[in-house]
This record gives sequence, C-alpha cells and structure tokens, in this order.
Amino acid sequence: MTIQTPKGLPLANSGKRIVIDPVTRIEGHMRVEVSVDENNVIRNAVSTGTMWRGIEVILKNRDPRDAWAFTERICGVCTGTHALTSVRAVENALGITIPDNANSIRNLMQLALQVHDHIVHFYHLHALDWVDVVSALSADPRAASTLAQSISDWPLSSLGYFKDIQARLKKFLESGQLGPFKNGYWGNASYKLPPEANLMTVAHYLEALDFQKDIVKIHTIFGGKNPHPNWLVGGVPCPINIDGTGAVGAINMERLNMVTSIIDQIIEFNDKVYVPDIMAIGSFHKNWLYGGGISAKNVLAYGDIPEHANDYSEANLKLPRGAIINGNLAEVLPVDHTDPEQIQEFVTHSWYKYPDETKGLHPWDGITEPHFELGPNAKGTKTNILQLDEGAKYSWIKAPRWRGNAMEVGPLARWVIGFAQNRAEFKEPVEKVLNDLGLPLSALFSTLGRTAARALDSSWAGHQMRYFQKKLIANIKAGDSSAAHVDKWKPETWPQEVKGVGFTEAPRGALAHWIKIKDGKIDNYQCVVPTTWNGSPRDPAGNLGAFEASLIGTTMSDPAQPLEILRTLHSFDPCLAC
Repeated sequence: MTIQTPKGLPLANSGKRIVIDPVTRIEGHMRVEVSVDENNVIRNAVSTGTMWRGIEVILKNRDPRDAWAFTERICGVCTGTHALTSVRAVENALGITIPDNANSIRNLMQLALQVHDHIVHFYHLHALDWVDVVSALSADPRAASTLAQSISDWPLSSLGYFKDIQARLKKFLESGQLGPFKNGYWGNASYKLPPEANLMTVAHYLEALDFQKDIVKIHTIFGGKNPHPNWLVGGVPCPINIDGTGAVGAINMERLNMVTSIIDQIIEFNDKVYVPDIMAIGSFHKNWLYGGGISAKNVLAYGDIPEHANDYSEANLKLPRGAIINGNLAEVLPVDHTDPEQIQEFVTHSWYKYPDETKGLHPWDGITEPHFELGPNAKGTKTNILQLDEGAKYSWIKAPRWRGNAMEVGPLARWVIGFAQNRAEFKEPVEKVLNDLGLPLSALFSTLGRTAARALDSSWAGHQMRYFQKKLIANIKAGDSSAAHVDKWKPETWPQEVKGVGFTEAPRGALAHWIKIKDGKIDNYQCVVPTTWNGSPRDPAGNLGAFEASLIGTTMSDPAQPLEILRTLHSFDPCLAC
C-alpha cells in the first residue's frame, strides 16, 4: 500500500490546520503540519526536517580511515553506529578484514547501543505520550504494588517503594520546577492508563534514568569513552592483555567481568521491567490501535550482527534482511545495496539541487548540494516560516526510495521481516505479545506495534550480548588475543579508484554509508540514515514518507493538544540530527 498526496486537501485551505514546530523529545529539529476535518481526523500531513546535516561535504578529500570519527559526530544519541557503518564501508572498499575478536567486540558495542537507545527512548522520550504523570499523584500505592508484582518479580515493587516514589513526585511537581514534565498534555482523554499504572511507569522512568549510565560503560571499556567511542578500520582499538599487563586501557578479566555483570543487569531490566511495561500499556490502549499510526506496510531492513567476521551475507546475520511491500508477509524480497535500481534518493521536495530532479540517484552517485527556497504557496519568510508549500521543496531530508517505494525502517521492520521469514526468535515473541493482548497480526503495523517491537528488540539484543560475550571470552581463553588487522592500512597499497558500502541496523533502523575513494582520499561519501527513510518528504510520484503516511486517518481527541501526533511520531524515535 503506497500512500500518496491526499487529493483536494492541501494544508493551506482544508479543515483545521495544526503546526507543531519544533517537535520535541527527539534528536534534532523537526516540524509537522496537519489538516484535521470536522471529525478531528487527520486528512493531510507534512513532515519537515529543519536542519541540514552536511557531513558529506565535510568528508570530501579527507582520509577514508578518519571518516568514522566525523560520521560518528552526526549524532550523540546513536553514538557509535555511524562509526561502525563507516569503518565497514572503508573495509568493503579496500578489502580489509577484521579478526574474530573484533567482530564480537563490535557486536557487543552495537548491541549495547541498541539496548541503551531503546530504554532511553521509551522511558525518557516516548513514555510520557502514554503515561499521565499528574495522574500518578492520585494512585493507591498498595494497588500499584499489587499491579507491579502481578506482571513480574522485579524486586523494586513494594508498597513502601511506591509510597516513596509518589512522595518524591509530589514534591517535585509542587516545586514548580517541572523540567521534563512541563507542558505535558496531562488529563488528555487519549491517556488510558489508570493512576496505579502511571505511578508504576513513573517509577521505572526514574530507574531507567539511573541504569542507563551503567549500560554505556560497555562503550567506555571497549571504545575508551561514551559518547563517541573510538573505532578502527581493520578491527577495534582496544588491545587484549588478559593477564592485566601491557597497554593502558587493555581488555583484561576484570574488564570482561564488568561487561558480563552489566549484561546480566540489562537482561533482567528488559525482561522484568521494559517488556512488561509495554504489555501493561498495550492492554489499556488496544482500542486506540486502529486510529493511530497505521503504517503503509512497506518495511525494509538491512540485517546486522554477523556471527562470523568478514561475512555480511544474509545467512550470517542474526538480524534479518529484506523488504516487504504492501504487508505481503508471504514474500520477503532481497535487498542489494550495490544495485543502482534498488536504492535511490530524490530531492523534488527537498532543499537540495540535482541536474534532473525528476530522477533519483543511487548513493554512490549522490549529490549533496543545498538549495533552500520556499514554494510559491508558502507563507512567511526564510527565518519565520508560517506555512510550508508541500507542492514545492519543504524539507532538509532527501527522499530515499527502494524500487520506487517509500519504506518504513526500524525495530518494527526488523521484527515483521523476521516474523515473515519464520525465524523462531522473532516469530514466537511476536505471537506471544499478540496472543496475550488478544490482537490480530495486523496490529503490528501501528504506533503501539512499533513501540512493542522496540521493546522486543531491546530484549533480543540483551540476550545476544550474553552470547557474544561468552564467545569473546572463550576465544581469548583459547589463546587468541588479536584485535585488529592493519596489513592494508598504507594508501600506496590501495587501488587508484575504488568504492564500497557499509551497512548496519541502527536502533532506529536501516543505515548505510556509501564511499568512493580516489587517489587515497574520499571522492564522494553519502549517508542514508533511518530517519531519512522514515521522515522523507514526498517523491516525484507524490508518495508520502512513513512519518506523513502514519498520521493520515488518526483521530484526535483534542486538536488543541496534539498528543496523538506526538505519540505516533515519537514511536519512530526520530533522529533529525542523523
């Protein structure tokens, strides 16, 4: 199902017009405009990225071995995933291999990012779209304790604990210094949780805030710091000296034991707090499912987490790869990053310039030339845009398409594709969630389905971390302490011209970098990131990006309080900085 520009319903003169600028609790800068009819149903939507990234321009003529350090600074939230993708692109271009230990450590760092990003996203960026903080003040702490103990055996669930949380919350709100709780749409009819469930989730909000600082210690152990840990073309920068001697910062048993302990805590938090909270929220919001965030059902995943080093074939990846069109789960289509007919970026409605803007460009031939102009029907000035013209250019995000289709990427895409491939580790958890909530499979393609898939993704990642940690330790104990290959590091050994592609599954979805190297320097570099896919503007055919499409048909309880819009947009975990 492709959702195209609604006919006869331009934003300018159709129904009630709502503008949210900026959309907050996301990374970066975003604006959304919608038109609402007399029944408070969204009939048209325009999503705008209001910042220019420009990293491609910065990278031109630089040493490709340094590209990871620049691309990693694209974002401070998905820290490390751009660096991983970059070193893979360079390694692919130059034929550089990595040791098995480096593969395990890279997987551990990427999986740690998945868990950290998902937990922080839900509790601190998205939970307040479901949880009415003020309502928690009227909760019965005893009933909250009973509820918490009924969904898991998480130890922090006593009556005294919830009394203390409620008292802390009351003191905080009465102080007037509301911080992240300021300007919430508290009391909105779209909030469905009872006060006790709100109190329970607020408690977990605070617990997650404390726990997230421990998760990122894995990046500091293997990468030296967080955010923006260190990476290396040809492996990982951390030497392995199991006896504790040698280079400062080397990996030894004390460091490995710390990683093991953090992984154990991750698994417990995911399985006893995060996933049960999502199930509790889902049980109270089932009646909202089909009025909120319905996907166009075109999903795309690149796959990631290779079992063996230097093999990025689909069979070797633990996360699934493929594309599904129009929700047809009977057919998972193959994805090839090198095929110029598959992935193309359009700029018809983006503030960039192509020689022929009716055609898309494969990223190896991509052009990043900014060209800001307002369409003839826009209102305001360049510095104070009151109304955009969706018939012209209206976003700093390009419009990537897979075989001409607008695609959704992210945890939902990964889990739908894994389900369609009959992979038990994906299919069985999805079936359990749907069965426990009494929902059909079609419920996956919704805001709640997107939110639930992210929680399942975090749980899966935690268990995979345990697997690769054990694999790393076993390899080291067997006498293998290699962490990098640098035999092809010298530019004089490289071909005069070469190109490559690196890909991963970032927390927010399919991420790839394409590089062209000429005379030892970067000749062209293009990043197509998850939010480029999800947040894209219309293409020449009028097809809407995932953000825009997911808003169409949503019923709002109160257009003056656009909670439903924020709930759906936040379910994608937008990263406009990327």
